[in-house]
Amino acid sequence: MTINTFKCLLSFALLGAASCFAQMTPVGTWHTIDDNTGEAKAEIQIVDKGGVLSGRVVKSLRNDPNARKTCDDCKDDRKGQDIIGMEIIRGVKPEPLTEHLWAGGGKILDPENGKDYTVKMVPKEGGKKLQVRGYMGPFYRTQTWLRQP
Repeated sequence: MTINTFKCLLSFALLGAASCFAQMTPVGTWHTIDDNTGEAKAEIQIVDKGGVLSGRVVKSLRNDPNARKTCDDCKDDRKGQDIIGMEIIRGVKPEPLTEHLWAGGGKILDPENGKDYTVKMVPKEGGKKLQVRGYMGPFYRTQTWLRQP
C-alpha cells in the first residue's frame, strides 16, 4: 500500500468517525413511538439555542380523528394551545461529567395528560435512536425515539 492510499483511507475513516460523533446529540428530527401500539406517533424537532435544547411537535403521525388537538390539561403558558407547534421540551443542557447525556434540569411535557417531567436524553446506536426518560420523583417512563433524515 502506498503512502497516498494510506492517507486517503485514513481521511475517509476520520470523516466517517466525525459524522458518527456529530449525530451523538439530540438535535434533529425524531419520531416518537407509541408505548402501546409501537407505531410512530408524532414528529419532534429538537434545536439548540445557545447550548440549551428545546423541542416542538411539528406534526402528528396518527390517523386517529379523536386524538387530542389542544393541551387542555396543561398548567402553564401552553394551556389550551394546539399540540402541533407546541414546545414540549425546554431547558435541556449537556451534562458536563457524563458524555452524551443531556438533562441539565430540562423538562418534557406530555401534551396528552398535561404533565411536566424532568427529562434525560441519551443518543443511542450512533445517534440513530434517542432514549428519552421523563421523571416525576422516583418514578420514570422511558421511550425510544427514532432519528429522521
